[in-house]
Amino acid sequence: MSGESEQKAYRTESITVTFEARRCLHAAECVHGLPEVFDPTKRPWIQPDKTTAERLAEVVRRCPSGALQYELVEGGTESPDRPTTITRSATGQLTVRGELSVDTPQGARAETRLILCGCGQSRLQPYCDHTGPCGE
Repeated sequence: MSGESEQKAYRTESITVTFEARRCLHAAECVHGLPEVFDPTKRPWIQPDKTTAERLAEVVRRCPSGALQYELVEGGTESPDRPTTITRSATGQLTVRGELSVDTPQGARAETRLILCGCGQSRLQPYCDHTGPCGE
């Protein structure tokens, strides 16, 4: 990854959702799970006050790439899946869920969900960015 992660934050009184666009692989789990909150035709496209913090956190956890994250104002963050799982797609992407420490050009980064590049051509190493054959 070049430079620091560029996250946008969307806040309510009880939850903050962050979105890192460069990691989004458009699985659309968010849009399908809560279309009233995640609407790419609106600005801002994430409107977290349209549901409960609990429901929002549940749908954010479905995001396979980890582009969406959340933190509850009361201090709760996402608990990693246990045991850690790794699944390879037919094109080579590795979907990983669990308690993770990922080596990036900026140093180690704690993660709970991500999709790793399996072809080595991503410009967002080690994350997949759909530029190589594994993202097609």
